[in-house]
Amino acid sequence: MKYETGLDKCDVNFTALSPVSLVRRAALAFPDYPAIIFDDMTRTWREVYDRCLKLAGILRQSGVGKNSTVAVLSRNLPEAVELSYGVPMSGGVLNMINTRLDPADVAYILDHGEAEVFFVDNGLAEVAKAALELATVKPRIIIITDPLVSEKEGAVSGEGYEEFLTQGIALNDKDIEPDDEWDAVALNYTSGTTAKPKGVVYHHRGAYLAALGEALEWSLPAHPRYLWVLPMFHCNGWCFPWAIAAKAGVNICLRAPVADDILAAIQKEKVTHICGAPIILNMISTYAETRGMSLTPRVQFMTAGAAPPAAVLERADEMGFDVIHVYGLTEVYGPMAVCAWREEWDDLSTEERARKRARQGVNYIVAEEMSVRNPETMGEMPPDGETMGEIMFRGNTVMKGYLKDKEATRKAFAGGHFHAGDLAVRHSDGHVEIKDRSKDIIISGGENISSIEVEGVIYKHPAIAEAAVVAADHEKWGETPVAFVELKEGVDLSGDELIIFCREHLAHFKCPTRVIFEELPKTSTGKIQKFELRKRLLID
Repeated sequence: MKYETGLDKCDVNFTALSPVSLVRRAALAFPDYPAIIFDDMTRTWREVYDRCLKLAGILRQSGVGKNSTVAVLSRNLPEAVELSYGVPMSGGVLNMINTRLDPADVAYILDHGEAEVFFVDNGLAEVAKAALELATVKPRIIIITDPLVSEKEGAVSGEGYEEFLTQGIALNDKDIEPDDEWDAVALNYTSGTTAKPKGVVYHHRGAYLAALGEALEWSLPAHPRYLWVLPMFHCNGWCFPWAIAAKAGVNICLRAPVADDILAAIQKEKVTHICGAPIILNMISTYAETRGMSLTPRVQFMTAGAAPPAAVLERADEMGFDVIHVYGLTEVYGPMAVCAWREEWDDLSTEERARKRARQGVNYIVAEEMSVRNPETMGEMPPDGETMGEIMFRGNTVMKGYLKDKEATRKAFAGGHFHAGDLAVRHSDGHVEIKDRSKDIIISGGENISSIEVEGVIYKHPAIAEAAVVAADHEKWGETPVAFVELKEGVDLSGDELIIFCREHLAHFKCPTRVIFEELPKTSTGKIQKFELRKRLLID
């Protein structure tokens, strides 16, 4: 009992972990260092922090607090960075919405999350207006104004962002911490394996640790110059707004991931670090190769998702990118596994190095455990590089759960671990390598597409008897949906007609790129055998 008597936990020796403290420290230690760069505008860490205190103050004055959802539909603009800091300071829950979704999906998210305030980029005002017309909730609308976007008649209207900041009293340093580090800090929607998006809830502790994990695993130096190519709606930008704050770096904002703009920004702003899907890495390196360009000094590039092909990694290396491959899911705050490089691998052939780099690797330092287990017995698979099991996580960087979905949360946490749904092996050196994934999910250009959702739309067409959607390899997007369909007897329908029909009911990136008309293989119980369809695509 000697280590308990008189050694109580109190406000002096225990405070809630929260990413807001990282922003506060950056402003204290490096007030005059640049925090955000956009076009010809630069804001220092002190300026950004003061603006975020004002933002948090007016949000709280507006009634935002614990359990309040603040939705954001924005490209990677400076305001999106500030909202990543200011909303958690207010106590509200930040809900960054996928800018590629159609109005129906946005409306669903607004309603399911019960948005109280909605920040809208004027470049996305038409989508926002259509979504609000479908939604039940009536949030307060704040417009983020990009000066390069011309106002369109009939677009959604609301208060201006800058005007909004002037309406309240700024919070002080002590008012921005959460009461409990378990309080929700962010809400991110993922298609998962069902047709309806699921709301993944993050807590302050997890976001703080995830940010430090990114800084540690990538060996972020002091004051990195980070280019925002990765959308901030992806797992809160893989928690990088907070990671960049931890190192008092620079958030260099970019309207869209266009190869020419990316390369121009790299050169103009002396970019040191970029995150992005493999498709972005391939796009930039291919564009640069065709123009005989190379980068000096070299730029660090973190990529996640399907491992880039060896040819892409070689091309990226030649043009000046040092690539690190990571693995994760929305449910674990983004990347939580990394191919932890060993010095002796430097002597391997280019092909062998690419094979090592493509493995998912080991858990982040801040992730308590990543294992490969039998989902039925929960026993760990032997590290023989052959025996497959399911990847599972446990620790502080696992989500709180799915919003308003106890059953889905229970299933995801069955057996005391989070089930990632990916099948993998563990090698003798401890590194995990995915061998297969839950094939109902199609990862196209870094976006998750639910095959069930696409099938649901296809079945709405009156000519369709049966349908199944699977992933097919795609040179540009990594994967795209391909639809196998059977028509009703005596009915004619072309593939182009079905694709057009899908585009009328889905975001375009979710629509099939090919339609194949043939009899669908089934089990004795009538279940469509998708693995057989994938084999047919390989034969084609």
